[in-house]
Amino acid sequence: MAQQFNSQGFLLRFLFALLLVYISYNPSGYSYFHWVKDALLGDGVLLTPPFALMSVVLLIGWTIYLRATFRSLGGFGLLLALAFFAVIIWWLVDLGLLGINNVSVFSYIVLFLIAAVLAVGMSWSHVRRRLSGQADMDDVDE
Repeated sequence: MAQQFNSQGFLLRFLFALLLVYISYNPSGYSYFHWVKDALLGDGVLLTPPFALMSVVLLIGWTIYLRATFRSLGGFGLLLALAFFAVIIWWLVDLGLLGINNVSVFSYIVLFLIAAVLAVGMSWSHVRRRLSGQADMDDVDE
């Protein structure tokens, strides 16, 4: 029996998306991106067991989230979701609530919204089924 989708389910998907995005890259200097950059520019030792494990875990996470997002939203839906959040950022900048001078803060907000798009993508099939009563073929229980 399929679990019911609720706000807790969305929040869990969103928290995992935040983790995935912020571990992959964030402006603090402590991310997978910085790990790779420091290894390539520093001692050149990149392939270690912890690095290999983190690479595989991140690749699995991105594959799950991107595949689910593309499958549930489609290309056009993904474009609309990104446009929706881009307009929100534009509006906040236009209202003076968000400055684009601080690149670090702006980066955190953009990364947060990327995680939001991924969480919506992971949840959209459930939302669509609730709104329309139509199930995707992947959602039908046997």
